[in-house]
Amino acid sequence: MDIRSFLDQDQKKDLLRLLTAGSVDDGKSTLIGRLLFDSKKIYEDQLAALHKDSKRIGHAGEDIDYALLLDGLKAEREQGITIDVAYRYFSTARRKFIIADTPGHEQYTRNMVTGASTANLAIILVDARHGVITQTKRHTYIVSLLGIRHVVLAVNKMDLVDFDQDVFDRICSDYKAFVTQLDIPDITFIPMSALKGDNVVDVSDRMPWYHGKSMLEFLESVHISSDRNFEDVRYPVQYVLRPSLNYRGFASTVASGVIRKNDEVLVLPSRKTSKIKAITTYDGEKDYAFPPQAISITLEDEIDISRGDMLVHPGNLPKIDRHFEAMLVWMDEKPMDPDTHFYIKHTTNTTKAHIDIINYRVDVNTLKKSEVDRFSLNEIGKVVITTNKPLFFDPYKKNRNTGSFILIDPVTNNTSAVGMIIDRYTGKNLNLQITGAEREKIIKGESLIKTKEREKKYNQKGKTIWITGLHGSGKNEVAYSLERRLFDMGATVVLLDGKSIRSGLSRELDYTPQDRAEHLRRIAHISKMLNSQGIITICSFISPSENIRNQVAEIIGKDNFSLVYMKADIDFCRKNDKYGLYNKADIGDLHNLPGVDVDYNVPVNPDIVLDPTQGEENIEIILDYLSSHKIFPIQ
Repeated sequence: MDIRSFLDQDQKKDLLRLLTAGSVDDGKSTLIGRLLFDSKKIYEDQLAALHKDSKRIGHAGEDIDYALLLDGLKAEREQGITIDVAYRYFSTARRKFIIADTPGHEQYTRNMVTGASTANLAIILVDARHGVITQTKRHTYIVSLLGIRHVVLAVNKMDLVDFDQDVFDRICSDYKAFVTQLDIPDITFIPMSALKGDNVVDVSDRMPWYHGKSMLEFLESVHISSDRNFEDVRYPVQYVLRPSLNYRGFASTVASGVIRKNDEVLVLPSRKTSKIKAITTYDGEKDYAFPPQAISITLEDEIDISRGDMLVHPGNLPKIDRHFEAMLVWMDEKPMDPDTHFYIKHTTNTTKAHIDIINYRVDVNTLKKSEVDRFSLNEIGKVVITTNKPLFFDPYKKNRNTGSFILIDPVTNNTSAVGMIIDRYTGKNLNLQITGAEREKIIKGESLIKTKEREKKYNQKGKTIWITGLHGSGKNEVAYSLERRLFDMGATVVLLDGKSIRSGLSRELDYTPQDRAEHLRRIAHISKMLNSQGIITICSFISPSENIRNQVAEIIGKDNFSLVYMKADIDFCRKNDKYGLYNKADIGDLHNLPGVDVDYNVPVNPDIVLDPTQGEENIEIILDYLSSHKIFPIQ
């Protein structure tokens, strides 16, 4: 056979992903090392190093310590335990294998979950001398939780109990009694000695009472192809490909189902339909595709499709909802903050999500459930999650690819948790998604939306532009013209002036110094509220007293307050008086008019000084100010 034929044949082999789990020193690493050694899948230099290390740091006496083939981390070798997940690849004439050797300690539960997330089969080792122990139950529960359908209970170190069949039978009986509580459809029991090689690659003649297959024979023959979901077509779009004007393809990995050329498909969330025009892979067009193939699809119709959308068959839709129940494994060293709004990564979709309800936490050692208000590292429990936009999902037991997700910390970007969706949530006690911290804000009358969130959405900062000057100085002309310009440029802006406010909010107030101060105090509070909503507020008021203007700035917040002074003398203002107020004041029909019988204090340090004779230039001056101070971008 030439090399090309060999590689082609190797490429077509079925792939089995498996993990090993067990208590400390049950022989997980030894078993995998033995599989590699006896199947002649290690190189000569590795073999020489293995012999040397076995004598120097091994734990197998005069025998070769096969665990050293996997325990590559210095800390692991020194302690003789597995800390991280060690992945190893090997193949036989019948099948290719990827093995994840997962740690046995409880504090490394998240590491085991990582190794189990893609596995088809789990080998759970028990020491024949100790039988089924707490760790055995914990690992079996995690395997069941992650939907692994095939489990091998490898009763190891049978050589240390004289290959006694009664010991093996008792362990099998104990394990069966426990596993009936869980959902694992296929369980196989194999007695073995990983160190001596009994029932690892070849069936041992030292256990004639065992009539099953060796470990390697079983791994080569176990049927896993039916584990994949070939019924429900789920194609979450990852990329839109436009290499040329004549090609618009949607690239991704088939999550489940069989996709065929000319199939009618429905696009979620738009619910538009089309037919599959072509299926393209790395080596040309195909008539059909199935999981986990990476392909590109072109449709007969021009439909707006983007990353996160999903192609399905019209008569077979996933669940579409914002609320669902899930089992959660907490992966972050930082304990869960119930008030956090996480990013959720589900298939190719990313959105915000919040944990609304924690139903219970599971003690992975006893399977007992308890009420908690948060999770810590390695803890597992059932929760209810709400997302900002609907997700397209299936229950995890039915479809692992569309039923799994991760939660990402919005600050650190660490993976906070991994989850398995149980089903949509149908309860009624979601409390409107209000967290404890949010409830406190409501009691205080504080908005649940941060000012920065509003500013980001509006593309502006909440700011008060306070225009002061004598009556007739042209304040209102500038204020109304500025409002028009900002609105036309896309700003969210509100104008407050004396006439509109005094006709409603301040209708009971007159123009005495005391009432004028109260009038401006109310306006200041309105401006503060609008600024907190991210809104630019334009205020046009005489506001004659420097002391009152300072009080207004204190109420609004000096960082959000900009003072514009219309510099016009009394003669200009009298000529520009549209309402005849100066004439009324002169003959005594009007009192408390600034510039006549009330002093007007010229601002000491205004942000902008305008000349009323400059007209349109004044608007440009204010716009330049807003742009340079990053209040509103001027294109």
